[in-house]
Amino acid sequence: MTNNNEKTEYWRWLEYKKVRPNMDPKKAKIITAGVDVGSVGSKAVIMLDGEIYAWSVMRTGSNSSDSAKKALGWAMEDTGLTLDDFHYIVGTGYGRVNVPMANRAITEIACHAKGANYIWGPTVRTVLDVGGQDVKAIKVDQNGKVVSFLMNDKCAAGTGRGMEVIADLLKIPIEDVGKVSLSVTEEPKPVSSTCVVFAKTEAVGLLRKGWTKEKVIAAYVRAMAIRMSELIEKVGCEKDFVITGGQSKNIGIVDRVEKILGVKRLPVPNLEETGLDPASAGAIGAALFAKALYEKSLNQ
Repeated sequence: MTNNNEKTEYWRWLEYKKVRPNMDPKKAKIITAGVDVGSVGSKAVIMLDGEIYAWSVMRTGSNSSDSAKKALGWAMEDTGLTLDDFHYIVGTGYGRVNVPMANRAITEIACHAKGANYIWGPTVRTVLDVGGQDVKAIKVDQNGKVVSFLMNDKCAAGTGRGMEVIADLLKIPIEDVGKVSLSVTEEPKPVSSTCVVFAKTEAVGLLRKGWTKEKVIAAYVRAMAIRMSELIEKVGCEKDFVITGGQSKNIGIVDRVEKILGVKRLPVPNLEETGLDPASAGAIGAALFAKALYEKSLNQ
């Protein structure tokens, strides 16, 4: 959480990677990868015959191409794999056209829908994906195919990046934002600004009025949850409902969205055992598309 000057960076979230030890890439017939370059985080997932083998989640740098290389390279560590071993790679996300090793680019909406279907199964019908710069409400069918979707505006308010800005302002570690926001005894009035710049100014004003940082973060998280819920209601919330993206780990968001909509999301799988990470749903979907496209190429 600190840089070289020992300044605390409250917005900086934990990067992680893993290789599942009980799988052998030498026995795989089809090796694919999905690389999701988002505006805040880059994710890579490696699959052996359609099963998750290794993955990485790290912060996106200033260059999308370099971020894609680093994310996949980190996931490949300790696997013995080289780029020549992959049969097909799909790029997705905000920087999907700048994934140099990809055979094809596919939209993150299609990939998150496919990834959610893989993580939770064919009963999923509504996906809320909270990315670094936008929020998407996606309706899907039993095969993980997109039926309809809506996106918020391009402002960072109500997104992962907006949450980072407010966390840094209030000096609350980003992983603790959800828990701290739920520590208030009564829900405050949500912040009114729809732009992260003005929301930050509004938060400063509330602090000067004597609001605690717990009350201010509750007001901001509540505003985010309301906007997300409105987006879902517009597209139509149908069970089963799931949340993907980095904010799926924010219990302050999840708890409030569930209460507003009156519906519980499906529980998050055990990441350590399965690799089924809601934050990597886009990369998972991309790796699945890669397998399908490679198999299709064999029949042409």
